[in-house]
Amino acid sequence: MFTTTRNYGVSQPICTAMPTKEDLDATTKLQQALTALNVFETEKELTKRVAVLASLNYIVANWIQQTAKALGMPDEKAARVGGKLHAFGSYGIGAHTRGADIDTVCVAPRHVNRADFFCTFLAMLKADENAMDVHAVEGAFVPVIKLTYSGVEIDMLFARLDLDEIPEDLDLTDTALLKKMDEKSVRSLNGLRLCKEILGCVPNRETFTTALRAIKVWAKNRSIYSNALGFLGGVSWAILVARTCQLYPNAAAATIVNKFFFLYSNWKWPHPIVLKNADGNCTTTASLDALVWNPQTNVSDRYHVMPIITPTYPEQNSTFNVTKSTLRIIMKEIKEGLETTNAIAAGTSTWKQLLEPMNYFSQYRHYVCLQCSAATKDDLTAFAGLIESRIRKLVASLERNHLINFCHVNPKQFAQKDSTSPTSLWFIGLEFIQGVKINIDLTNDMQQFADMVVKSAVAANFYKESMIIKAFFTPRTQLSKLISTEDLGRGRHYKMTKRESSKPKQESPKTDSRKRKAEIEPSSDVKRCYA
Repeated sequence: MFTTTRNYGVSQPICTAMPTKEDLDATTKLQQALTALNVFETEKELTKRVAVLASLNYIVANWIQQTAKALGMPDEKAARVGGKLHAFGSYGIGAHTRGADIDTVCVAPRHVNRADFFCTFLAMLKADENAMDVHAVEGAFVPVIKLTYSGVEIDMLFARLDLDEIPEDLDLTDTALLKKMDEKSVRSLNGLRLCKEILGCVPNRETFTTALRAIKVWAKNRSIYSNALGFLGGVSWAILVARTCQLYPNAAAATIVNKFFFLYSNWKWPHPIVLKNADGNCTTTASLDALVWNPQTNVSDRYHVMPIITPTYPEQNSTFNVTKSTLRIIMKEIKEGLETTNAIAAGTSTWKQLLEPMNYFSQYRHYVCLQCSAATKDDLTAFAGLIESRIRKLVASLERNHLINFCHVNPKQFAQKDSTSPTSLWFIGLEFIQGVKINIDLTNDMQQFADMVVKSAVAANFYKESMIIKAFFTPRTQLSKLISTEDLGRGRHYKMTKRESSKPKQESPKTDSRKRKAEIEPSSDVKRCYA
């Protein structure tokens, strides 16, 4: 059994006790529950991922050399420039789930620029018969090429180093490399650097990855896993689990899961979570220093409600999208997770109860539906990606309505029932304040959102008239007209709260019948501007 007496993190551990036989048995049952949910890949599937990454790395190396030769570099020198594809994220940490995508970053020398990546390299991928659904999201905060290669989904970033040649054994966590890098390259490389740093911050990697897998499955099955939509992404969940491991360095994975819920159900937000003290000796620049999370000097940082700070320079808040509303939803689920894991320890519940999918549509009676359609699947993918990155703005707008208590957007995209064209749907659950009896008009919020999406698509130079965004209100009773029975009924239903079960039916909030049936599209003025 692995033991440690070393201190990890920024404080003393809470408990260094070794796991008991009961703790180890509970961990075995946790792993069995994860296996039953098809979380782990087969040996054949793991081998396929390795082969896919090897093929893509060969393409990257070949492209970098071709780019060098096109600039007049001699063949012998071009063969030495280096550069390769690195995997990070859940796959890099070793905590990915079955069928998950692989986050990668293409690290290239100085003679290769970002324009080459989104031009010649993108064309090379599109010409590869093994590559499907290849599309670029160049205007994203972290520009990315998305594709499916031999059946494996890949997200590919680009980082340009200020080096003529990239040695095979180059330490990419060295902060000196960041000094002459452009900001987009810094952001792209940070995922890889973060992955390596997190693994170096935990006492036991096997315990960490097992616990992280469980927490990720739990979060996804409760619709609170999405950085873009105001919840927590993979990095944030990993940091939270890593901090728990630091505080209980010798604990078994099952204990870490229970202590995770105990720790964060009692955490006093916005007190930040940090894994290590900032490195005061690193080579820095003014532009990178400005990115460091520091509420004392950066006014905007003072408004972050759930700061979870990345351990690599520049140290940033990985949860800047979290709002008071999404924090409330996350905390509700964490507190329920604590109740369940305590019951598991007492023998009155099982890991299945914690990990199994929950039925999102059993939580709310009222929804805003966003409908996105396009002429082709590729167009839909690009348009849907833009819409998803903007949904939290609509949620913020809706929550400014004094009659709405909070909104809960489901991170999952749904296929529309009986649709004749490629279509995706998102649903935003609405909880109104208790006792609302008046009509509520959400038309302006939905209209402004639809207009904003079209303007953003035009600004990104990919808008087509066949791309359609509609927003409309729908009660739970009408959901069966929009999505399949399987999607609507998937997962265990949430228990109805005491307040909801006792609420008189006539007190349910209503929208004007005209608004309920209306489908809000971009205004005619907006459409004319971009026709």
